[in-house]
Amino acid sequence: QKQPAEVKEYAEWLVRGIYEHLAEVDQKIQEASRNWRLERMANVDRNVLRLAVFEMLFEKNLAPPIIINEAIEIAKKYSGQEAGVFVNGILDGVYKRLYKPVELGTEVLAEKKEENKMDNKSEEEVKNE
Repeated sequence: QKQPAEVKEYAEWLVRGIYEHLAEVDQKIQEASRNWRLERMANVDRNVLRLAVFEMLFEKNLAPPIIINEAIEIAKKYSGQEAGVFVNGILDGVYKRLYKPVELGTEVLAEKKEENKMDNKSEEEVKNE
């Protein structure tokens, strides 16, 4: 069955993007998977994770929870129920690392406040940078 042109373009963008950013994508996965090395993960699971992490990093039109839910469904369909749980756990870790605000230490905050003194930024604005 022939796919619409935009589906083909999106698939090509995903494949090229993952290829170009493989080291960064794999690093994000590895940081979130404490006891699992990439090479020990099932091929389907690893590649579903790569697709989802790439989208979380570079796809600006989809919210991360949608990306995660789609990845879970794909993993369950092509790798089994357990894979859905595994993929969910890893992607939740990636999501928290990418989107959870990082607490700044007092020294870093002080340096940022000094750097931004001319901008008259509040402490809250400095923390959010």
